[in-house]
Amino acid sequence: MIRRMDHFTVVTEDLAATLAFYDLLGLVPGPRPDFGVPGAWLYVGESPVLHIVETNRMPEPRRGALDHMAFFAEDLSGTAERIQTAGLDYRIIRTPRPFSRWQLFLLDPNGVDVELDFAPEETPPADWKSRAGLAA
Repeated sequence: MIRRMDHFTVVTEDLAATLAFYDLLGLVPGPRPDFGVPGAWLYVGESPVLHIVETNRMPEPRRGALDHMAFFAEDLSGTAERIQTAGLDYRIIRTPRPFSRWQLFLLDPNGVDVELDFAPEETPPADWKSRAGLAA
């Protein structure tokens, strides 16, 4: 039986941009076996949660039907500020009660939808309502 989520894999034509994007979100490069193809494993603590494979040409047809990947994160305001400073678009919503988690969504350099979930107690940036499409 399944015990936990192990990792996601992203295929990219631009390893440097992909690594820079996930570094912005706090993932850390770590040890990776030599698979004979370029890539990286990105870690949260001791767990390699995101595997990146670099290719010269994206596979056709593209594999899979993954809608998005989600990570639990901390420091919503600081994260939003780093993302905005990097010139990236994002949106923030709050899940309905009783959960009330904050969710920040953005695209990685490969078009993968990334969701960052934050505790209900976190403080959102002042413009969160406009980023959610709600009236301020």
